[in-house]
Amino acid sequence: MTSLSWTEIFLGMIIQLGPVWISLVVLFVISMRYKRSLGLYGKLFDSVIGMIGFAIVMFWVFTGFFSGAMDLIITQDPLAQFSGMKNKVPGTALRGAEDDSYKHFLLGGDHLARDVFSRVIAGSTIVIVIAPLATLFAFMVGITLGIPAGYYAGRLDTSISFVANLILAFPVILLFYLLVTPEIRLTGLPQYMAIVLFVFPLIFYSVLIYSRYHTVPAKRNALLGVGLAILGLLYVSLINETGSKIEFFNAIDLFDVDAGLLTVFVSVVFVNSPTVFRIIRGLTMDIKTRDYVAAAQTRGEGAWYIMLWEILPNARGPLIVDFCLRIGYTTILLGTLGFFGLGLSPEDPNWGATINDGRKLLSIYPHAALVPSFALLSLVLGLNLLADGLREESLKD
Repeated sequence: MTSLSWTEIFLGMIIQLGPVWISLVVLFVISMRYKRSLGLYGKLFDSVIGMIGFAIVMFWVFTGFFSGAMDLIITQDPLAQFSGMKNKVPGTALRGAEDDSYKHFLLGGDHLARDVFSRVIAGSTIVIVIAPLATLFAFMVGITLGIPAGYYAGRLDTSISFVANLILAFPVILLFYLLVTPEIRLTGLPQYMAIVLFVFPLIFYSVLIYSRYHTVPAKRNALLGVGLAILGLLYVSLINETGSKIEFFNAIDLFDVDAGLLTVFVSVVFVNSPTVFRIIRGLTMDIKTRDYVAAAQTRGEGAWYIMLWEILPNARGPLIVDFCLRIGYTTILLGTLGFFGLGLSPEDPNWGATINDGRKLLSIYPHAALVPSFALLSLVLGLNLLADGLREESLKD
């Protein structure tokens, strides 16, 4: 079996990524059709930069989804080693390939004879799951603490700001290194941190619903009961790990989270939360002086209602932009941790570990390091362009 030419390689990748192209076309057609009724998201399609960034981001989102949830796109097992495929160039034919398997390594093999194309595609699943979710949790922590600190000021603001500045004063990479080392993991510290950090979404949801529907007890109680039951079940499943320092309620444990993955997740939330806190605190201190806040106070609205239903919605523009940028920062941090072999298992097809594996022979076989590097670069670039587009459109409101 002959090797593929570069034209055949690109054509093969385009065909393998067929579900992604179809999904992008459908998404853009529907979004363009109804953009005038989709608020800020619809206005994004009036910005060329925003559309380009959104297309790049959604490309990797769909790629990660079809690769992870539906087991499509990838051509080989990303963890499998194939005889005779060590450091093979892109397009090399797979020796002894079965009839129902893919016959080539589209982007070549790495130093352990694993398919680079499949590892890069599978690595996108890790990024699109951890980066947005960790950033969302960090925002829950930052918002829950930042809004009351900015609104009430005084000793509350001083105390929380001191803790936030203390965390920010510590070098980020060193802090990550301390949190993800095996010795620290064995103490159970990441899980104890997860108990504290992961409870903030429950607090945020409870206060949000209670402040909005405190005058409608039936609806308030129903929303609180159903919402907290679901969130509580997810909370227990996240912090509970069989054979670890924290093990309880195994009967209602919906899923097991890898210890390394949980450590990375907690570390990202812990490092990003103080920055989000400072942003929302500053926005709150500015917005609380506006006339509509004074009008809500005159109507007799409660403090939490004003914070969450008057101040927070009017801070959504800067927060959405920062959310996109922070996902990019988190993606870089995940790549850095993977590159140094911290947190995630080195065998996992994460982009950082793949880059580190390929750099050892970069001058001879560049494909193994350049492909995941380009993937990381493109996703971060897309997030930055998306943030620029959102900022541009939000300023027009």
